[in-house]
Amino acid sequence: MGLITNRQFADLDVGASAQLTRTLSLDDIALFAIMSGDVNPAQVDAQYASGDRFHQVVAHGMWGGALISTVLGTQLPGPGTILVRQTLEFLAPIAVGDTVTVTVEVRDKELAQQHVHLKCAIVNQRGETVVAGQVEVIAPSNKIQRERVVLPQVELRHPGRRYRRLIAMTNGLAPLRTAVVHPVDANSLGGAVEAARMGLIEAVLVGPERRIRAAAEMAGHDLRGYTIIDAPHSAAAAELAAAMAGTGQVEALMKGALHTDELMLAILAPAARLRTGRRMSHVFAIDAPGYPRPLFITDAALNLYPTLADKRDIVQNAIDLAHALGIVLPRVALLSAAEMVNPAIPSTLDAAALCKMAERGQITGAILDGPLAFDNAVSAEAAITKGIVSPVAGLADILLVPDVESGNMLAKQLEYLGGAQMAGIVLGARVPVILTSRADKTLARLGSCAIALLLARRAGAAP
Repeated sequence: MGLITNRQFADLDVGASAQLTRTLSLDDIALFAIMSGDVNPAQVDAQYASGDRFHQVVAHGMWGGALISTVLGTQLPGPGTILVRQTLEFLAPIAVGDTVTVTVEVRDKELAQQHVHLKCAIVNQRGETVVAGQVEVIAPSNKIQRERVVLPQVELRHPGRRYRRLIAMTNGLAPLRTAVVHPVDANSLGGAVEAARMGLIEAVLVGPERRIRAAAEMAGHDLRGYTIIDAPHSAAAAELAAAMAGTGQVEALMKGALHTDELMLAILAPAARLRTGRRMSHVFAIDAPGYPRPLFITDAALNLYPTLADKRDIVQNAIDLAHALGIVLPRVALLSAAEMVNPAIPSTLDAAALCKMAERGQITGAILDGPLAFDNAVSAEAAITKGIVSPVAGLADILLVPDVESGNMLAKQLEYLGGAQMAGIVLGARVPVILTSRADKTLARLGSCAIALLLARRAGAAP
């Protein structure tokens, strides 16, 4: 751990110096902004310019000033030092990736008050002085020696970053004409209005007009310019919206304040003409702050206890979605409670069969492996500990769950215990179905709309 020791006034000689070298990272800027509340756009706005990768983010001299304080308080004079005044000039910016060296040097001493004047400078890796000045301190009169405090590790998370990237990917695409089914509460109507404002959808509001307008008034939304198609209740709204999708009047459907089974009943009706040769399935596109890759869970909403044939379609739907979102060769983990094939656990048999189906070309466009337990799918360390050699372990993009119960519980655990956000979409129909939860936040709803837009435009015209 080591010790930190001060230098008392009597031990400080003119010319004595100390140094500290640090490299500025994005986390340094974010942490400084969090602790200080300084959200100067010159520092923090550029962090979000291009998804997860940031360019030339610049810190003002306050970070450099903090480094000078660090040297004074831990090295020269060290613990017990009291800052009296400082004068610093900020001569040049410090950019992300710059390595700077901080030097403080004793210039003179005032014996009467035990004040010490020190010259300070911060020089970058190119030899340029970026901060210069002087400080006056009261040097400690007693010897202090302490164990060096081990600071906690800080993990910075940026919730919603993947949804922001998906929204950015829709730039230049025409909005998706979308029937929003029964948007009679503030959440569902607000999500549709915000998605329309951002150019993701052209919202057609289908439901009881009186209730839709009442929800808009309560939430402060102006519905001028929106098409509202009156329907007496949620079931009628679902049936009417499905018919509009079947006849090409709209390009997508979006769930409002109604139950999923009510909407799906209308979509599955033969009269709607929305079925294809592929079984419909639901995919959660999850923004999990603690996971370094995109993550999709399927099926956690529609198919209760899917058969092997159902799972083939469910997997292929998710793979096709991943392709539409720019993942060229997604890795699919076929989840179970065990990693070995066990006849007593049907999901392990299905996983093995699906892997063979992929080998024979019955499932295409991805790397499949299973059965895998959840820990092995998302943690390479867990897989190594268990001796599992797999091209998917620790790198999974898509998680195929055994049934809707396990999938729903997994997704909700990630959301409520892991801080994840959930965007949802139904695949396998002739149009995308944006299936959000009534509890979803606006960003998750926008992410769902962006996914539908990317999927529809990829299946139709090129972006």
